[in-house]
Amino acid sequence: MSIDQHGDHVLQGMSIRKLPKVSLHDHLDGGVRPATILELADQVGLEVPEDTADDLADWIAERSDSGSLVEYLKTFDLTVGVMQTREGLTRVAREFVEDLAADGVIYGEVRWAPEQHLSGGLSLEEVVEAVQDGIEEGEDAAEQAGHDIRVGQLITAMRHTDRSLEIARLAVQWRERGAVGFDIAGPEDGFLPSRHREAFDYLASEFFPVTVHAGEAAGLDSIRSALLDGRALRLGHGVRIAEDLDVVSRAGDEVLVQFGDLARWVRDREIPLELSPSSNLQTGAISTWGEELADHPFDLLYQLGFSVTVNVDNRTMSRTSLTRELALLADAFEYDLDDLEVFQLNAAAGAFLPVEEREELIELIGEGFDR
Repeated sequence: MSIDQHGDHVLQGMSIRKLPKVSLHDHLDGGVRPATILELADQVGLEVPEDTADDLADWIAERSDSGSLVEYLKTFDLTVGVMQTREGLTRVAREFVEDLAADGVIYGEVRWAPEQHLSGGLSLEEVVEAVQDGIEEGEDAAEQAGHDIRVGQLITAMRHTDRSLEIARLAVQWRERGAVGFDIAGPEDGFLPSRHREAFDYLASEFFPVTVHAGEAAGLDSIRSALLDGRALRLGHGVRIAEDLDVVSRAGDEVLVQFGDLARWVRDREIPLELSPSSNLQTGAISTWGEELADHPFDLLYQLGFSVTVNVDNRTMSRTSLTRELALLADAFEYDLDDLEVFQLNAAAGAFLPVEEREELIELIGEGFDR
C-alpha cells in the first residue's frame, strides 16, 4: 500500500478511490460535513462546541472514539439538530451523495430515521420528500461531474420508540419513489427486533426488503431475532456472529473452527454482513477479540466464507471513507485487489435492487477492477 501525490491510497498500482464501490451501511446523519453543520447551526440558532470546521471535526472524532456505542450515538444530537428543516435535509442529502461519488461509489443506500427530523414542524412525508430531493440533486451533480451514481433510501425506525409500524408503512409508500428498504437502529442492547414484530410482519406481507442493526452492541440473541422476527435479508454490522464460532485449533495459517447453528445459517444462506471496521473499533463491538483493527474478526469471517461487505457506518464520526476502510483492511490483513473486488461483489449481490440491476452492478465492478 502506498499514497500517491494526490493523497490517494494505491494498491497494486490502482487508486482505491477510483475503483467502483457499493456502500450498504451509511447513515445520513453520520455523514454531515462539519462545515455544513456550522452553517446550518448558525441559521437555526443551534449552539455548536467549536468555531471552525477542522476543530468541529476533531471534537466529533474525539467524542466518537470512546469504545461505547451509547457515547458514540450522543454526537448525533448535533448532526440531527441541523437536519430539522426542508432546506437542511435537502442540502445534507445532496452533499452526502456528492461525497459518495467522490469516494468512487457507484451504488449506495443511505439510512436515516424520519421520526428524528420532525421538531421543525415537518411531517413524515415532507422529510422523506426533502431527502429524496437532495439525493436526486446529488445524483445530477455527480453525473455532470462525470460520475454515475444511484442512491436509495433505507427508511429507518428507532428501536427504542413505538413508531416502527408507522415508519414501515411510510417506507412502503415511498417504494418506487426512492425507498429501497427498511431498517431499525438506535440502542441495540435491550431492544430486540421482536419488539417490532408487527412492523416486520407488515413489511413481509408487502415483500419489502429489510436489514436490521444486530450483532453490534448486542450478541447472538439480537442476530437471531433479526433473522426470525425481522426476516432480515442483511445484518447491520453483524460482527458478533463470530461469537457463534469456536476456534478449536490453530496450526500456522490454518484454523479449525466449529460452527454454531446460527453462524452456519448466516454463512450458508449468504446473508450479507454490513461490517464497518473503524466504527466497530470505536463502539467496542469487537472488544471480545481485541482493540486493534488486526483483531477484528473480519478476516476470520471472510476466510470462512461469510458474505462480508465493507462500510463506513458514519463518515463524519469515524472520520473515514469507504476508500480508507478498504485501505485499512488491506494493510491489516494483506489483502490484494482481488479481495477488495470480492467485498464489492458481495455488496452488489446484497443490494436491495432487482436482480437485473444487481447484475449490472456486478458487471461494472468487474470492468472497473479489470482496468
